[in-house]
Amino acid sequence: MQSLRSANGPKRRTEWQAIPWRKAFRLVRNLRQRIFRASSKGEHKKVRSLQKLMLRSYSNILLSVRRVTQVNKGKNTPGVDKMVVKTPSARGQLTDQLSTFTPWQAKPARRVYIPKSNGKQRPLGIPVVIDRCLQAMVKNALEPEWEAKFEGSSYGFRPGRSCHDAIERIFKFACANKRKKWVLDADIKGAFDNINQAFLLNMLGQFSSRELIKQWLKAGYVEAGHLHSTQTGTPQGGVISPLLLNIALHGMEVALGVKYKKRQQGEAVISNRAVVRYADDFVVFCETQEDALICADILMKWLQERGLSLSAEKTRVAHLSEGFDFLGFNIRQYKSANSRTGWKLFIKPSENSVKKLQEKLKAHWLSMLGKNVCAVVETLNPIIRGWANYFRIAVSSEMFSKLDKWMFIREVRFVKRSHPNKPRKWQESNYWGHLNLNRKDRWVFGDKETGAYLLKFRWFPIERHVLVKGKSSPDDPSQREYWAKRKALPAKDLTPSYQKLARKQGYVCPRCGESLWNGEELHRHHVLPKTKGGKSTYANLSLVHVFCHQQIHSSKQAPASEDPDWKDSRKSILVKDQTHMVEKGLKRLTDEEWIKQWSK
Repeated sequence: MQSLRSANGPKRRTEWQAIPWRKAFRLVRNLRQRIFRASSKGEHKKVRSLQKLMLRSYSNILLSVRRVTQVNKGKNTPGVDKMVVKTPSARGQLTDQLSTFTPWQAKPARRVYIPKSNGKQRPLGIPVVIDRCLQAMVKNALEPEWEAKFEGSSYGFRPGRSCHDAIERIFKFACANKRKKWVLDADIKGAFDNINQAFLLNMLGQFSSRELIKQWLKAGYVEAGHLHSTQTGTPQGGVISPLLLNIALHGMEVALGVKYKKRQQGEAVISNRAVVRYADDFVVFCETQEDALICADILMKWLQERGLSLSAEKTRVAHLSEGFDFLGFNIRQYKSANSRTGWKLFIKPSENSVKKLQEKLKAHWLSMLGKNVCAVVETLNPIIRGWANYFRIAVSSEMFSKLDKWMFIREVRFVKRSHPNKPRKWQESNYWGHLNLNRKDRWVFGDKETGAYLLKFRWFPIERHVLVKGKSSPDDPSQREYWAKRKALPAKDLTPSYQKLARKQGYVCPRCGESLWNGEELHRHHVLPKTKGGKSTYANLSLVHVFCHQQIHSSKQAPASEDPDWKDSRKSILVKDQTHMVEKGLKRLTDEEWIKQWSK
């Protein structure tokens, strides 16, 4: 990182490894919920006041720096100033600079290209680090206001919603007993690059950082040393860009005339149309082909006002018996003699998704030639686990079995190329065996010395995803219990040992108090260190975020007993423990003794 100037800087000196993250997360969460509640009630003046408070919040600055410099995938990608932030001291300096920073003029983004699935290049605009942090701060102030307004059919780039929710919603509309058999499968052409900036800024209304957002939109980009202006669009690569896209596309249901009837368990569509949108990809369900074509015309005019248009290559009208692909899945109705309607819906991994996976795995197998089995297992297992966890919500058992057979062929080729002069029985006895003790399978590929083995796709059971309810949002303070229950859903993607640890601690990080699934990597932490006699037992282990783990083992962290949030989080445990000791006739611990015991 280039050195940040500290002369004439703020008096506060942030010690990054001593930050009480539990308090910071709590303050920002409470502010977001207050903004959401005020927006739901239509109290616009209060919304603006709370948003200004959020933009001045020191906790918001801390969380934004953590998100941009530690969590986001592009944390090591510099902007035009060639600056990245990698050390705790640099993060502390950046936080201090943002505390007194007055935005004067946004710097242009750095243009880079990444490959798309169709072979073309996708342009990305990478802002400088300080602009990314400011965007994260503005996003925390703007997002809760719009979360109270967004439609329930929108699932892309929103907290608490995922691709699986969009697929589950499609499942409810595409079932064989439903009347909407025709689908407008649409894609917006260059959504991020062509948004009408004037329309977008008008949608933001009187938001206090509206002029700052305008600067980011008008900043331009640098490519091959030349500055290019941006009269349309928002940089795809900015922290706030996905939120701005959702704001621009808000109101699609109103344009199509989609209506709902409220029920106890949620909302039911009562109109002859229904829509599911994930960012710039969406599908519209209609009862007739003519109505689907009418919907296409309506949306063309509706998008034109926003400076957008439908992609001619990716937009089509199809019957459910023909099927369509969405988010890597293929949705199609098949003839079935056992069904009352004569048709049955199957959602499977698409052919293109399977093909891309096989190409990726094949490339890794070829690159692993000459390396040991442990390297193969370490490289391929995350790919297998990630792909299987993503597609396990669909009808994927047959495809999982086919992929396992395909992988076995790759394993055999790898062994033959590694040991061309060894007999087949020697190869089998050294590379395959009953390595997974939880499975009755002696054809598991791995290393018998270390016990490391390659996962199989069919080991991942098929599990239906639980659809998020209506317009529910984690920022809604009235739905805390509902979202607390949903914290347990991603646990199925972990290994069995990690699932047990997550369940033991209520699916939250014991250090920062946030959900384990906030985008950060998980680490296994020994409560009593091994150097002090701690053992690797479930009673002595906990799951924490990787950056919380770094702080725990930092020599500069504040003692746990001095953190008021630490005391609050253990207050109920203290009461239960002291009561239990009295019932057993044991001596009660003093507060000092209790703190001393827990801070070890």
